[in-house]
Amino acid sequence: MTDTRPGTRIIELPTPWLRDHMHEALTIYGLAMGYDAAVVAGRYGYAIQHTDRPGFRAVGAFVETGAGGDEPAEQLVGFGYGYLIEPGQWWHDQVRAALDRRTAKKWLPGAFEVCELHVHPEHQSRGLGRQLLHALVADLPHPAALLSTPDADTKAFRLYHADGFVDLARGYHFPGDPRPFAILGAQLPLHPTDPQPANS
Repeated sequence: MTDTRPGTRIIELPTPWLRDHMHEALTIYGLAMGYDAAVVAGRYGYAIQHTDRPGFRAVGAFVETGAGGDEPAEQLVGFGYGYLIEPGQWWHDQVRAALDRRTAKKWLPGAFEVCELHVHPEHQSRGLGRQLLHALVADLPHPAALLSTPDADTKAFRLYHADGFVDLARGYHFPGDPRPFAILGAQLPLHPTDPQPANS
C-alpha cells in the first residue's frame, strides 16, 4: 500500500473486487478518456475477460469521503490494470502490425501491457496517475511494460515519458477510434527521468 496524501491510498486490488466494481472503474475510464456511455458500456465485457489473462494485476486509488454508517467511507477515484502480452490478443496483434520487425522482437516477448490507467478528472493533477503506474508495475517479473495513449501533449503522455517510456510508434490508429495513438515501452523496473512528481 502506498500513502499519497492524507485521506488517499493506493493498493493492489483483488481480482474478485475489481470484477464486482468494474462498472465503477469503467465510469472513471469514460470520464478520463472522454468516451460516451455507449462506448463505456461496450467495454465492460472485454474488461471482465481481461481479469482472466495470465499475469493480471490491478491497482486502485481511494480517497476518504467522510461518510459513515451505511455509506462507503472511501471512494475509488483511479485505477489501473494489465497483464502479460501474448500473441492472439487484440492489442498485441494491433501493436505487432504497427511496429517494425526488429522493434517488435525486442519489446513484445514477455512484456506486460498496461491496459488501463485512469484517474477521475476531479482528482487529476495530484500525482495519482504516477503512483498508480508505479504500483502497477512494481516488482513485476517482466522485462518491459508497454502501453498506448492518445498521441497528443497530454498529462498522461508527459507522465509516461518522464517515467522512462520511449516511443515505439506514433500516429497509430486503432480500429474504432478516430484519434491517433502513440505506442510506448519502458524497460522494467522503471527509471524516471524527472525526479519531481508529475501532475497526473
